[in-house]
Amino acid sequence: MEKLIFDKSIPGHRGVRMPEAGVPGSVADAIPAKFLRKRPAALPELSELEVVRHFTRLSHLNYAIDTGFYPLGSCTMKYNPKVNEWAARLEGFAAIHPYQPMEHVQGALQIMYELEQALAAIIGLPAISLQPAAGAHGEFTGLLIIKAYHRSKGQDRRKVLIPEAAHGTNPATASMCGFDVVTIPSDERGLVTLDALKAALDTDVAALMLTNPNTLGLFELDIAEIAAAVHDVGGLVYYDGANLNAIMGWVRPGDMGFDVVHMNLHKTFTTPHGGGGPGTGPVAVRDFLAPFLPTPTIAKRKDIDDQYYFDYERPQSIGKVKGYYGHFGLLVRAYAYIWSQGKGLKEVSGDAVLNANYLRVKLRDAYDLPYDHICMHEFVLSGDRQKAKGANTMAIAKRLIDFGIHPPTVYFPLVVHEAIMIEPTETENKQTLDRFVEVMLQIANEVENDLDLVLSAPHHTPVGKVDEVRAARQPNLRWRPTPAQAT
Repeated sequence: MEKLIFDKSIPGHRGVRMPEAGVPGSVADAIPAKFLRKRPAALPELSELEVVRHFTRLSHLNYAIDTGFYPLGSCTMKYNPKVNEWAARLEGFAAIHPYQPMEHVQGALQIMYELEQALAAIIGLPAISLQPAAGAHGEFTGLLIIKAYHRSKGQDRRKVLIPEAAHGTNPATASMCGFDVVTIPSDERGLVTLDALKAALDTDVAALMLTNPNTLGLFELDIAEIAAAVHDVGGLVYYDGANLNAIMGWVRPGDMGFDVVHMNLHKTFTTPHGGGGPGTGPVAVRDFLAPFLPTPTIAKRKDIDDQYYFDYERPQSIGKVKGYYGHFGLLVRAYAYIWSQGKGLKEVSGDAVLNANYLRVKLRDAYDLPYDHICMHEFVLSGDRQKAKGANTMAIAKRLIDFGIHPPTVYFPLVVHEAIMIEPTETENKQTLDRFVEVMLQIANEVENDLDLVLSAPHHTPVGKVDEVRAARQPNLRWRPTPAQAT
């Protein structure tokens, strides 16, 4: 195991030698005594080489899509093509500043404008903001737009309807925006219960938040009727774009009846994902909602040589939701991905659906499958059978780590007991999928015949199985010197 950098410290080692200040007197003389340290900061002492080797070794312990299979359901952890990284690092993009005059950054504005046009074509809605910083931020922006729209009509609608199988961010976002959340149950198919939805509809409903396919990886077959019912009471229909990778090029949310859509560019369009960000979650809306989009929007002057500019003249806008104008480097990556794929975006979704159904069929005999019919880009197994033998879903996930495979999403969605949510994406080949099947079948067999092996996993990681209760109740969050180090 790699030691902590503090434990590797050697007194007297230096990685950086600062030049002399070049002015009379010392810097300390210019600082009031009350602000000076009484003793040096307790920082590790290492040479530059020692620091580089330490953090390089730590980086090798990280799990990433570049190093292994990442079947994390609902998160679309697919490979990020390196040509997108190359494009984002071009000097003309990497070296500009968002406060440069607009006439100096016409190329960047053109990229953003054309990305909006491409996303609008994929989604089927005409007006877009690239500002939101991630999926949940896109939800927040979308619901603020919905609230502003209703208030512009003199209405203060209070309720947002959310299916019980929705992403957890949906009810959290609705609550943050001041709405009351009404949960709509799933039926025996794993889809929205239409009768329950209609019973919840009234003139106090601001919106229905829905993703299609839903979190179980199932396409909402009644989507046209669902959207019409919400519209009949004056509500709007919001599309959570987390699962867009399943339908891109085949069907558009705008054509299904959705009024507001957020897109996770860090999922569907292969911009970096994980580690807390940055992400990017553009929002698309219908024409009548366009006045409420965050300010500024990107526009194009027809009278001045087709010049691109930021339009701040938006009196009904909900205001700015992100510093500057969005995560520009990620927008370049998404732009490069879309243009490199072209019409191949449809094949992307087709392959993602094919891969998910391949795994579903291969694993359904060894694990419980509550909804055993054609899925879209992901599906949800249950570990109930294994739990009855003594190994719950968490134990299965820990055992997967021994094989160099990142565990799928577990215990979500909550409508499935001992849930194991698997999304292979389109970027994995059949050999990778077959190995995953082989490992999952082996673990199911171990639960039957060698239970202790599963319960004690993982066995080959720097840190083995931990006492999770103690880790939660008595976390050790900071380094403290030993008596010898303190002296």
